Amino acid sequence: MERALALAAQGQGYVEPNPMVGCVIAQGAEIIGEGYHRRFGHAHAEIEALRMAGRRAAGATLVVTLEPCCHYGKTPPCTRAIIESGIRRVVVAQADPFPQVSGGGLAELRAAGIEVQVGLLEDRARRLNAPYLKLLATGIPWIIAKWAMTLDGKTATRTGSSQWISGEESRRIVHQLRGRVDAIVVGRETALLDDPLLTARPPGPRVALRVVADTHGSLPSAHQLVRTAREVPVLVAVGPEVAQADRQRLMDAGCEVFVGRAASYHERLDELLREFGRRRMTNVLVEGGGRLLGSLMDARRIDEVHVFIAAKLVGGAAARTAIAGVGVEQMSQALELDGAEVQRLGNDIYVHGRLLRSA
Repeated sequence: MERALALAAQGQGYVEPNPMVGCVIAQGAEIIGEGYHRRFGHAHAEIEALRMAGRRAAGATLVVTLEPCCHYGKTPPCTRAIIESGIRRVVVAQADPFPQVSGGGLAELRAAGIEVQVGLLEDRARRLNAPYLKLLATGIPWIIAKWAMTLDGKTATRTGSSQWISGEESRRIVHQLRGRVDAIVVGRETALLDDPLLTARPPGPRVALRVVADTHGSLPSAHQLVRTAREVPVLVAVGPEVAQADRQRLMDAGCEVFVGRAASYHERLDELLREFGRRRMTNVLVEGGGRLLGSLMDARRIDEVHVFIAAKLVGGAAARTAIAGVGVEQMSQALELDGAEVQRLGNDIYVHGRLLRSA
């Protein structure tokens, strides 16, 4: 199962909205087949492993990180292939809550006389596929917050200057993150001050939808996001009071405009997240600014953080900080990371992890 989990992780960024799945087939102590789900719409992990094992699969044990599917989707059901191969025993890390599977795969294998064991390293399997599980359970994607800041907690100077806070190694990690998510979101202020392109360079396995939360739809046509909207998709999330002229201007430039109908900024953000879920987006990267991240933190919507701390001091009461919003009243209410990982990247410190409630 350790090997199957390691294989599954190789599908990150390629298989979503499907889960990452790895599979190993063994005869005694000998591994005779293995595989993982490599890309959405391609063969599942069990099929790859069965192909490698060939006829030797008869009487063997199949170890897989998620319950085998029992329905026709992009590919035929894996349960049928397992039964036809002569596999004697199946060990599964966790059941699949997907409605068209949800215990049906396990039941089908057992009905065919195959011994089935469920729960081996389940916690690790659930952690691996936490974004997939969250999307199924809530209809909202996994929210990853990212920011770079100085030692004194500033994300820009008092004049709005922010390029560059972190070093090249840190920015390389950011581009890797961008290359595996479904959408990248910034607030209007960040879009105006930084004029970002919000693409992964070099490209990753996914091309993210670039999103600006801009209540009034006032993002200038000269900004990079608008100018490149026909090359890489851009969505501008606006409020109900947006001027029709600005809405049309953005659409004429190639931007998609999503109109939130709720009265408050916080409620419109929730509408946007649910729209992402309807589009089956699994991972969404939020790069700021403070109002956007603060609203998401106040609503307890952030699942994971990636923070790059530069060995620099900026100062200034008017300088921007990473997270605004209301915040917590007592330090005892502060959100904590679960087993945060800390790395040195050049002259920067990189801290990343999941919020404790999302572990």
